Amino acid sequence: MSFWRVLFAILFPPLAIIDKGCGSILIVFILTLFGWIPGVIAALIILNNPDK
Repeated sequence: MSFWRVLFAILFPPLAIIDKGCGSILIVFILTLFGWIPGVIAALIILNNPDK
């Protein structure tokens, strides 16, 4: 996880996971609409997942 990815995850969560797939972007976008903090948490979890 690079510095820029973490910064993007904090500022605009869907932008940070742009290469993880459409489903991930949609989930993080919806969570960001409900509240900024859930979107940030979801983006950081997706970025921290070593499987993908």
